[in-house]
Amino acid sequence: MNKIYIFFLLSLLLFSQNSVWSQEIKPTVLPQNGKQVVIEHSDFLDISEKDVPGAIVFTGNVIIVHEGIRMTCNKAYHFSKSNFVKAFGNVQMIQGDTLFMNSKYAEYNGNSKFAFATGDVLMRDPKMTLATDTINFDRNSQEAYYNTSGTIRDPENTLTSKSGKYFLSQKKFQFQTAVTVVNPRQTIKTNHLDYYTNSGHAYVFGPSTITSATNTIYTEKGFYDTKKDEGKLLKKSKITYKDRLIEGDDIFYDRKKDFARAINNVKVTDTINDFVVKGHYAEVYKQKDSMFITKKAVAITLFEKDSVYFHAKKLLITGKPTNRIIRGSNNARFFKKDMSGKCDSIHSNQKTGLTQMIGKPIFWNGKNQMTGDLMHLIADTKTEKVDSLKVLNNAFIISKDTIGEGFNQVKGQNLYGKFRENKLHEVDVVKNTEVIFYMRNEKNELIGINKNVSSSINMILEGNTIDTITFFTNVDGDIYPETELPENARKLRGFIWRGDEQILIKEDIFPPDELELDKKAQKEVEKKAQEPDEPMEASKETLEYGKQKVKKKNFKKINNI
Repeated sequence: MNKIYIFFLLSLLLFSQNSVWSQEIKPTVLPQNGKQVVIEHSDFLDISEKDVPGAIVFTGNVIIVHEGIRMTCNKAYHFSKSNFVKAFGNVQMIQGDTLFMNSKYAEYNGNSKFAFATGDVLMRDPKMTLATDTINFDRNSQEAYYNTSGTIRDPENTLTSKSGKYFLSQKKFQFQTAVTVVNPRQTIKTNHLDYYTNSGHAYVFGPSTITSATNTIYTEKGFYDTKKDEGKLLKKSKITYKDRLIEGDDIFYDRKKDFARAINNVKVTDTINDFVVKGHYAEVYKQKDSMFITKKAVAITLFEKDSVYFHAKKLLITGKPTNRIIRGSNNARFFKKDMSGKCDSIHSNQKTGLTQMIGKPIFWNGKNQMTGDLMHLIADTKTEKVDSLKVLNNAFIISKDTIGEGFNQVKGQNLYGKFRENKLHEVDVVKNTEVIFYMRNEKNELIGINKNVSSSINMILEGNTIDTITFFTNVDGDIYPETELPENARKLRGFIWRGDEQILIKEDIFPPDELELDKKAQKEVEKKAQEPDEPMEASKETLEYGKQKVKKKNFKKINNI
């Protein structure tokens, strides 16, 4: 009888090693796919319907295999009819040569190919390690997820989060709760992150920060390559340094070069020295203290507690704040509430206080219009006040008569002016000077029109109007009654009145073509705002990272003769 019982037991055990199981223990249901979990080896086995109904208990060096997966453990319950196994103690699950998972306890369903592991879980592949308390692994979709705090480590970064999902085929972790990515160079914090372990590419969505020793990046949609230290920021993005803030709708950043390229609604702020640059395209080299900006570009600096606006088609700002130089080329303009100017290009040196207007310059101070071949505005760097003006070659100053339709005019080789409280107070015009001046008495009655030539002239202005004129050397001319000086003789050679061009408000520094660029940029911004607010899609570079490119070979057709 004992021999029969032993034979029956051995037969049952042999049958059980080729049986199948399911996570829902239904002994009467056979496996759906016929792919049975196999117990390949164990030191001992036992059957106890009282303690573990429907299961065979395997103990000691247990090896379990199923369709490319291999499990080892100290003890296993094999539910053969439901194709299900429970593993205890030093559990290891291996899938090919790409995935290794260790835990204290695990369950595996052969029908659904679904695994559950808990207790000091460690999941590894050739590029990363995940440590957490509990993992669920769907072999069909090749997805693993956890809802307990986890730590992921790869050669570049350490990631910590409360929950996460891992897509094995893409080598991608997805986090939709608070996650932190740390490496020696920076720390990324966000609530939504797609992270690719093979490439080190990180896609963030929602309020996110990337902090380093030198700056902090903020964005609400962006990409960061943690290996190359390069980022693309697409929504409400800004880079904050100790002394500088860079903002833009679309920012590319290279941390190794400390270089940023920004597009649309760009704003660069010197937070210490009250200096702001705006435009729709900018390149900023922080280490070189240089910045290039275009497309409705404007540099705004504080001078005499008032803002000065510089515009040109292209602006280049270089140097540290104490030695900053502004270069503007192609239709350069500037505006301050009491003076403005236009020229082909402008060069302003903060350290020396010299602003050079080059190429057909025109300068307005109050009602006075000044032109010449080259202009220099000199500021006192200590008092931060405009000190003097030089107009070199073909100097010409024009102001409209206070009452009539005539124009006061002075021309000569060079002009040298001195300012008082931002108003031109004293002017010397030298060499081959000519004057037309409407003389009025205290009642503003016209006395006559003074027209003469001399070697040089000195003028004193009060309230931006000529008060007195003194002529020096070789003076020749006369004062004419209004009726005796013809209209065609009341303008000096080269006279051009450009009062309609005068920049009276800061908005006037932008010519029509720059305003069109602004409209185009704002349309792009508006179109982007109407797009669905969704996370960035992974780029082709991310998805194909590490894949070997197969070179196509050219095969020649051989004809047998």
